[in-house]
Amino acid sequence: MIKGSRLAADIGGTFTDVAYFNPATGSMSLGKTLSTPQQLVDGIADCVNKAGTRFGDAEIFLHGSTIAINSLLERKGAKTALLITEGFRDIYEIGRINRPDAYNLFFKKHVPLVERSLRFEVSERLTAEGGVHKPLDEAGVHQICEELIARGIEAVAILLLHCYTNPMHEIAVKKIVQERMPNAFVTASHELSQEYREFERCSTVVANAYVGPIVSSYIRQIDQRLASQGFAGAFLLVQSTGGLYESAQAQIQCVRMLESGPAAGVIGAHALCEELDLGDAIAFDMGGTTAKAGVIYNHQVLTTNVAMVGGYAQGLPIQIPLVDIFEIGTGGGSIADVDVGGSMHVGPRSAGAEPGPACYGRGGKFPTVTDANLLLGRLNADRFLGGEMKLDVASATAAICDHIANPLGINPIEAAEGILRIAATKMSYAVKGVSTERGFDAAAFTLIAYGGAGPLHASSIAREIGMRKLIIPRAPGHFCAFGMLHSDLRYDFVRTTFRKLDDMDFDEIQTAFGELERLGRTSLKESGVQPAAVTAAYSADMRYVGQEHSVSVDLSHAMLESRDRLAIKAQFDSVHQQRYGTCAPLERVEIVTLRSAVTGVMEKPPMEKIAAGTATPPAEALRESRDVYYAEIGTKASTPVYDRDRLLGGNRIGGPALIEEHASTTVVLPGDELEVDSFGNLRITVGGSTA
Repeated sequence: MIKGSRLAADIGGTFTDVAYFNPATGSMSLGKTLSTPQQLVDGIADCVNKAGTRFGDAEIFLHGSTIAINSLLERKGAKTALLITEGFRDIYEIGRINRPDAYNLFFKKHVPLVERSLRFEVSERLTAEGGVHKPLDEAGVHQICEELIARGIEAVAILLLHCYTNPMHEIAVKKIVQERMPNAFVTASHELSQEYREFERCSTVVANAYVGPIVSSYIRQIDQRLASQGFAGAFLLVQSTGGLYESAQAQIQCVRMLESGPAAGVIGAHALCEELDLGDAIAFDMGGTTAKAGVIYNHQVLTTNVAMVGGYAQGLPIQIPLVDIFEIGTGGGSIADVDVGGSMHVGPRSAGAEPGPACYGRGGKFPTVTDANLLLGRLNADRFLGGEMKLDVASATAAICDHIANPLGINPIEAAEGILRIAATKMSYAVKGVSTERGFDAAAFTLIAYGGAGPLHASSIAREIGMRKLIIPRAPGHFCAFGMLHSDLRYDFVRTTFRKLDDMDFDEIQTAFGELERLGRTSLKESGVQPAAVTAAYSADMRYVGQEHSVSVDLSHAMLESRDRLAIKAQFDSVHQQRYGTCAPLERVEIVTLRSAVTGVMEKPPMEKIAAGTATPPAEALRESRDVYYAEIGTKASTPVYDRDRLLGGNRIGGPALIEEHASTTVVLPGDELEVDSFGNLRITVGGSTA
C-alpha cells in the first residue's frame, strides 16, 4: 500500500489549484494560480511551485480537469467519423424524439458531433442474444477506411448493434481501422458501455472519439512533464464517479473524466460529512466559470448512469456512471450584459482566465460577478489571493457603468447588486436541480459551499431556496483538489440482463455479479497501486414491467444471500417513490441491468482540529472594518473583516461580517450567525427572510 506523499491538481476554467499532503509530517500545503489555457500543464507546474513542493516529492499524482467537458461543450474536438451497423446511420441524429418543451415553437433538437456525411454503414448484424445474423463484411470496412484516410479523419467511433451481448464484430472492425489508420484515435462502444440503448451508447462512443485526441495528448503531456521533473510514482486521474483510474486507461476512456473536478469536490464534501456525522448535504461549488451542485443523501454520494451534456433539452447523452451533478454557467468570471429589450443577463459567457474580469487588469472590458463583488466592498482589492493579485476598482467600476448602469439608467451600486441577485437566483437552480427535481426537500439539507467564489454567495443562495444551515470548509478555494486526496480507485462494470424479479434465478444473478467483481479486481491489480482494502458494491437498474425507463437500486450482499425478493421489491418501490413521488407495490418489476463498483480504498489524510477559543474571536483576528453594501438592509454597513487563519474553535460572529482567507472570502449577511467548529469549518445559521 502506498502511504507516501500525494499531490493533487485541479484545473478549472479560471484557476488551477494544487494540494500537497505529506504524511510524514501530517502537513498540507496549497497553491493557486490562474489557469494557462494555451498550455494547461504550465499552470499545474506554477501551482506546484507555489505550494512549495516539486513533482518529484510525490509518490502519487492525482489530477482532475475540465478539458474533456469543455471540448464537448465548446465543440472543439477532433474531426470524427462514426462506423455503425447498416441501416442505423441516423439513430444518432434521430435520438429519442423527446420534446422537453411541448409548446416551444422555437425548440431545437440536439446537434450531433458527427455530421451525416461522416457516418458510414458497416455490413453486419448480430441478434439481441449475440448470435451472428449477418457476417461482418471486412472488405467493406477496408473500403470505408480508404475514404476516412482521404478525408483526413482524426478519430473513429464504432457502434454496432447488440455488441453489448457479443463484441466480436466491434473488435474485428477496430482492429482493421487501427491497422489502416495507426495515427487515428479509435474507440468501440463495448469498451465504454455494456448496456443496451443504441442511441445512448452511440452518443457515448462518439463523444469519447471526439475528445479522445485532445484529452489523450494532454495526459501524455503531463506524463512527460512528470517524468522530466523526476516523478516516479503513480499518475491517477479522477473519473466522473469521483473514483480514480490510471493514466493509461484514461487515455483510452477519455469520456470517463468529463466531470472529474466537480466530482472530486463532492467526494471532499462527503469526507467532511463523514467527519461531522452529517447524513444529508448539498455540495455547492462556484468557481470562476461555472457553478455545480451534487448531493450527499443518507451518508452516500448520489450517482447517475446517464448525463445530458449540454442540458436536458438539447444535450447529448453520455452513458457512464458519474456523480449526479447539475451545472450552470455562472461563476465569478461570468459576464453581465443588457439585451436590446433592456433586460440584464449574467453568464453563461465567461471572461475566463484570459483576459479575466475587468478588475484583474489583464485587458477585460466587460463586467463580471467578481467586479460586482469588488464594487460592493465584499472583496479587498489589496488582499485578493493573499495579496498576490491586486484588483483594479476603477476598471471594475468603469465596466459596470459602461455596460450595465448607464444603459439601464441606474447607479453603479444598484447595477452591481443586480448582477449578484441574478447570479444567486441562477445558481440556486443548480442546487434545486440536484435536490427538488430529484424529490428532495432542499431546505432540509445543509449547504456545503466551496470554490473560490462559493462562500461569497452561499448565504444568498440559501435564502433563495429556504435553506438554514451552511458550512464553509477550510481552504474552500482548493476544495476540489482536497477532495482528490479523499478519492479511491474505482472501476465500474455493467451488464444488461433482462429478468423479471419473480422469475429471477439468484444463482445466475450472483454468478453475474461475481464475474463483474472479478473484472474490477483485475483492473485494480493492473493499476499498479496497492490499496488499503478492496470493496465491491452491487446495484441493479429496475423498472415496473411495461415501463421504459428504470431506476438504480442498491442491492446489499445480505439481500442477495438471503434471496429476499420482497426486500428487493420494497427497496425498488422506495427508490421509485423518492424519485418520482409515486410507486406501485402491487405491480411486478423487472431487472434490466446489473452493476458492480469495485473500490480500492486509499489511505486518507486526517482532518486536523484547530486550537479552541471562546465565543469572542481573538483581537488579532480582526483585520479592519469597511463599508459593504447589502441588499438585505438596502444600504451600506460598517462590516468587521476577520482573518480566518486567526479564528479559533468556538468563536461566534454575527452578521454582517466578512471572513477573509488566501483564496476566498465568506460573506456573513445581516441576520446570519457564524460559529467556528473544532475542525475550523465556518458553520452559518442563515437568518433574515427566506424564500
